[in-house]
Amino acid sequence: MARTPKARALGGALRQAREDRGLKLREFSSMLGRDAGVLSRWETGERTPKPEQVAQILTALGVLGDRYEEIVSLAYGTDAPQWVATRLPDQKQQLSALVDYEQNASEITEVAPLLIPGLLQTSGYIRAIMSGGGVPAGEIATRAAIRIGRKDVITRDRPAHFLALVGEGALRQAVGGRDTMLDQLKYLLDMSKRPNIVCRIVPHSSGWNPSLEGGFLLIKQYKLDPVVVLENRRSGLFLHEYGDITAYQHAVDQVAESALDVRQSRILLHEAIKRVEVRSE
Repeated sequence: MARTPKARALGGALRQAREDRGLKLREFSSMLGRDAGVLSRWETGERTPKPEQVAQILTALGVLGDRYEEIVSLAYGTDAPQWVATRLPDQKQQLSALVDYEQNASEITEVAPLLIPGLLQTSGYIRAIMSGGGVPAGEIATRAAIRIGRKDVITRDRPAHFLALVGEGALRQAVGGRDTMLDQLKYLLDMSKRPNIVCRIVPHSSGWNPSLEGGFLLIKQYKLDPVVVLENRRSGLFLHEYGDITAYQHAVDQVAESALDVRQSRILLHEAIKRVEVRSE
C-alpha cells in the first residue's frame, strides 16, 4: 500500500511521541517486544499499525488524554482515497502533515485566485487574515509563527521549486489596509525574483480557468507520490490517488495557459504597487 497522507501523519505522530521520551528506535522496539523494522515502517507510513497496536505503543510511551485520542483516531481510514478533516484535532493533524510534505518537497505549486499564496505572505498580511477570520487573539501569534516557519522550504539552501499562480484579484484585495497590502505586494515582487520561485499572475481578462473553482496546493516529493491539499473555512482535504493528482495537474496546466508570463506578471505587480502608493499619499 502506498504511503497515504494519513498514514504518514500517523507515523510521524508515533515517531514524535517516541522521540519525546528520548528513546531510540531499537531501544523502544526491545521494550515493546516488536521488530525494529516493523516499527520503522509504521513510523514512515509505509505500513499502518492497527488501532490496538497504536494504543499499545502510546500506552508504553505514557501518552494520555487528548493527545492519545488524537493519535489513535489517525489509525482509522488510513487507506481511504481522501483524508477529510472537519474537527479541530483532525485539522491540527493535517497541518502537521502539510508541514511535513512541504519540508520534504521538490516542487510546490499553489493556485491562489483570491489571496496571496501562504508561502509568500508577510507577517502583517497573515495576521490580518487570521484576525479577520475570527482566530482567537491568543492563538494568532502561534499560528502566524507556524505559517512564517513554513517559508523555510523555499528560502533555505537547496530550496523547493515554487510555482505561484496568483489571481489578479489577490493584488487588489486590500487585506489589512493600505500599509499592510503595500508591504505584501513589495515582498511578493522581491520573492518572485528568487531563482527557485516563479510567480505568474492570472489576469481578470483571462476568462474561465480552473482557478475560478478555488485554490489548491500540489506538492511533489522525490520518489514519493504527490498530494493535493484543499482548504476551506471549516475543513481540509488531502487527495493522493492517481486520478485526482492527474486531474489537478491538468488544472495547473490550464491555469498556467491563462496566466501572464513572468515579465508581464512583474509589470502588473509594479502597477499594483504604484496604485496602492498613490492611494496612500
